[in-house]
Amino acid sequence: MTTQYSVKEVEPVTEGDGGPGSRCAPRKHRVLRWSAATLAVLILGVAGTGYLYYRHLNSNIDRDELNLGETQVAEPTPNSAGQTPLNILLIGSDARDSKENQELGGAKETFGSTPLADVQMLLHLSADRSNLSVVSMPRDTLLKIPKCTDPDDGKVYAASEGRVMANQSLGHGGPGCTVATWQELTGIHIDHFMMVDFSGVVSMADAIGGVPVCVDANILSRDGQDHGSGLKLKKGTTSIKGVQALQWLRTRYGFEDGSDLARAKAQHMYMNSMVRQLRENATMSSPNKLRELAEQATRAITVDQDLGTVKKLYDLSNELRKVQPARITMTTMPNRYVGARVEPTEDAEQLFRLVREDIALDGKDAKKVTAEKTEAASDDPAAAKDEIGILVRNGTRTDTLAAASGRASTVAGLLADKGYGKASADRSSSLSEATTLVRYPSAELQGDAQAVAKSLGIPMSSVKKSTDVSGVTLVVGADWRTGSTYKAPVADDTTPKTAEALNGADDSACMHVNPGFTWS
Repeated sequence: MTTQYSVKEVEPVTEGDGGPGSRCAPRKHRVLRWSAATLAVLILGVAGTGYLYYRHLNSNIDRDELNLGETQVAEPTPNSAGQTPLNILLIGSDARDSKENQELGGAKETFGSTPLADVQMLLHLSADRSNLSVVSMPRDTLLKIPKCTDPDDGKVYAASEGRVMANQSLGHGGPGCTVATWQELTGIHIDHFMMVDFSGVVSMADAIGGVPVCVDANILSRDGQDHGSGLKLKKGTTSIKGVQALQWLRTRYGFEDGSDLARAKAQHMYMNSMVRQLRENATMSSPNKLRELAEQATRAITVDQDLGTVKKLYDLSNELRKVQPARITMTTMPNRYVGARVEPTEDAEQLFRLVREDIALDGKDAKKVTAEKTEAASDDPAAAKDEIGILVRNGTRTDTLAAASGRASTVAGLLADKGYGKASADRSSSLSEATTLVRYPSAELQGDAQAVAKSLGIPMSSVKKSTDVSGVTLVVGADWRTGSTYKAPVADDTTPKTAEALNGADDSACMHVNPGFTWS
């Protein structure tokens, strides 16, 4: 069965900061919001068919447009059973637009200010529903926000000039711009989103009845300048709910190095524990308890238009419930510091590729029976070799290595020796591509591109249609820095260690407390 439901999740509001999502200059009382979207979905899943009778719950749900950008990302190809993966973006906003949120969120001067998407998690449900992967993006990731149009007033937000903070996307027309930004960065088609606010986090946590979390020492998240969430816990495991749960989800001061990366790790631990709690807690079968959960869940979330009914949320939750905790993998987008900010690394692209290709991040995929991911042979035969124009570009530059000198000219010469007399090297600039690719702009040049690839031993899976080129273009990647014979690399389908994967069944995880934030 193929289900087209997706959800966005909201993350906790950031603590004190000095600018939009700044990591090192804390804004006093800035709070990251926890993504209640995932919570809502999981709760609705536990509730069962009874929720279908609560039609009034539909009016609790806020709805917004899914994608405010202009770029559309193709949906993934169904597997041999006709199933497709499901990608849900979970978003947490730091907006303080109500009395309840203001009391929980801190500084009064931020009331009514442009909200920031301070929590962003992509939830990927595999096509066969056997596993679930979650990728968190640090709020201060530097990236380009695409052009977005506000669906309410038609205001156009121009694409960002250069790279800006990822969390600013929410202020460019709404959550649909955050969706557009993720799709531009990752190439992953997003089906739906979910968003929650401060008061929603507290009410949901109360309704659940508590989630067990662990710290390896007594912690008090507060420093001499009054920065911190105020979280105070004793060493060991504590069941937290309400405001205390929100404090856990927004804590930065006191966990490990005090960064958003440590905060994301704490959020992952909370989510895993919450899933286990919902599965194991027998009280979830109580009709009154389930009704309370449903009420709080639907009041807490904003979703896209296609997900905006209780029935659709229920159907989605049924899909999510098929995954056992042992097949849930939480990760953080691999990144490196750029001053006080971060940017994606090559490992991040590896992680995005695994999600795009529906490869389980826990490494426990059954042997795939789907056809090899190759481009079908073109029905349009290739032109004569000496008639095919080919532009060869040097894409051998990497994060650590300069471009290999003369590679475009060398490979253009190889093509000429094979009869492609119109092959020429582009010496204007160097690119950065991990693997060697052949690109073509339109269907009538597909056969030509495939012929060029075949002549050099480049696999058909590396022949891509692209509107970024005007003719057949060969980009020599970092996997072919030397030599005259191309050897296609063996695909590495392992999750990068820098993603800091956490398994959903790991109930031994415990947050490390910074010695400067302990108490006795």
